[in-house]
Order: sequence, then structure tokens, then C-alpha cells
Amino acid sequence: MKKFSLTDLLIFIVATELVGAVSALLSGNFRDFYSEVARPPFSPPAIVFPVVWAILYALMGISAYMIFLNRNPLRRNALKIYAVQLAVNFSWSIIFFRFRLLDIAAVVAVVLAVLVGIMVYIFAKIKKVAGLLNIPYLMWSIFASYLAIGTAILNNP
Repeated sequence: MKKFSLTDLLIFIVATELVGAVSALLSGNFRDFYSEVARPPFSPPAIVFPVVWAILYALMGISAYMIFLNRNPLRRNALKIYAVQLAVNFSWSIIFFRFRLLDIAAVVAVVLAVLVGIMVYIFAKIKKVAGLLNIPYLMWSIFASYLAIGTAILNNP
């Protein structure tokens, strides 16, 4: 196992948070669009999303750092899955808010939830706590899929 470095841990967390921040920046004015569209039941207020995502990105960064430290042969594949799900996550807000492609965003949300599930499984095989740290992300991704699908259905003429 590699030696713990607070600097490296912070780099993982900040890099992951930056993915979310840049995605939000490229998404445009999401609050106005969110208030304009018909939303399914249990849709939270817009203010909830940045708070939840900030927490989830921090947990993702911490767990990815735990995997990075590990010498397990699955580590490389786990970090590849991490990068792929992060790229899909990055694209979702832009597809949904910037381009308003609700049907495509719904598909991307489901793909993301599946990728997060795979990531949780692989992370847990390497280091159980790294997988467990992403359970809230998996639950939120499933909920986000529901919201995306519901929004797409309610806003298609």
C-alpha cells in the first residue's frame, strides 16, 4: 500500500469537486430552467442540488484516493470506471440544462446510475469503506434517474 499523503487526498477531492463546478458552469442558468419545467413528485428545491453534489463529490474524491493508495490488481480498472462515471456525470448537467435534451439526459442518468453501481461494487472489492462511501452517490444517482425520466415524460408533448 502506498503511503498516505494529505496533499494527494486534497488533490483528489478538489479535482473531483472541480469536475462538478465546471459542469455546473457550462450548464448555464440551471435554476431558471429547473423552475420552468414540470417536475415529478418528490423533486427537491433547486438549492438542494449544489449542497448534495458538493458532499457527494467529496466522498467520491476520498474513495478514489483510497483506491489509488491500494495495490490491488483491480485498482487500475476501478480508477478507469471512476473516470468514466465522472465524465458521464460531467456531461449530464450540460445535456439537461444547457441543451435541454431531456430524453437523452434521462438515458445518460440511467447509464450513470449503472456505472456508479459498478464503481461501488469494484471499489468495495478493493476496499470495503471506499465502496460504502459511494452508497449515497448510488442512491442519489438512482433518485436522479427517476427525476430525469419523470421530467422527460412530463415535458414531452
